[in-house]
Amino acid sequence: MSTVHVTTFTVDVEDWFHVCGVGAPPMVDRNRWRVAETTGRLLDLFAELGIRGTFFMLGSVAAAEPGLAPRIVDEGHEIASHGYSHRPVYELSPDEFHEELTRTADIIVSQTGVKPVGFRAPQWSLGKRTPWAFDILAREGYRYDSSCTPLPLIGEPKGSKIPYVIEADSGKLWEIPPLVTPGRLTNLPCGGGWGLRMFPLKTVLRGIKAAHDSGNPAVFFLHPREVDPGGPRLKLPLLKSFAAYGPRKDSTSRLKCVAETGVSIPLRELVDSWPSAS
Repeated sequence: MSTVHVTTFTVDVEDWFHVCGVGAPPMVDRNRWRVAETTGRLLDLFAELGIRGTFFMLGSVAAAEPGLAPRIVDEGHEIASHGYSHRPVYELSPDEFHEELTRTADIIVSQTGVKPVGFRAPQWSLGKRTPWAFDILAREGYRYDSSCTPLPLIGEPKGSKIPYVIEADSGKLWEIPPLVTPGRLTNLPCGGGWGLRMFPLKTVLRGIKAAHDSGNPAVFFLHPREVDPGGPRLKLPLLKSFAAYGPRKDSTSRLKCVAETGVSIPLRELVDSWPSAS
């Protein structure tokens, strides 16, 4: 798609207790919320590294922290939608999904004046079980989605590793998968979360090179808690704890290395440079 090496960064703006696969988020006192502080750390780091990224904002967080989305936009980043409640899309009815989508968009527009054109579902929860969701996104004017991952258990292992067009009844939109590194048996989740912190750096760089060599962007995803190594964490069974957190390390040093591999621009600007999906 491009001769310029693009390594772009996306952030799911949620708090430390928004962990997928463990039921509804627990009720946490507002004085224990850390999302404004930790997102601020990421914004400061991005400014230091010259990164302009995409922030998928959870609607409930935007409502609780009304200064956060405006700061993201003011600092040159894209604001996109992460839904409202952090429930996986396959747990929602089409009407519930539409309500979450419009509710979050209304909050973002009221705070920033910017209508989101990108969406990412919690827990990569769009796919074969939710074909109706793509139709709703297209109908609401979304230009791209970044919810489908080519990984086992949480996605489609044989799914595309590069951006592609989804044809929904109401229109077309780009699907932008997160970075993975092809392995001998399956794709490796090196593009963010615990995988970015756990795998050897050479494995992460191999995934980036594969994306760049094919003319495609290397798309990383982050959560604010990943630059908050001393922050709180949920008490989970061992396997769920590893799946949620992996090695409890700060992602900052890895991000500095990865940022040197290409130019980072928001996903919306990438989509603007591609042929229209419609």
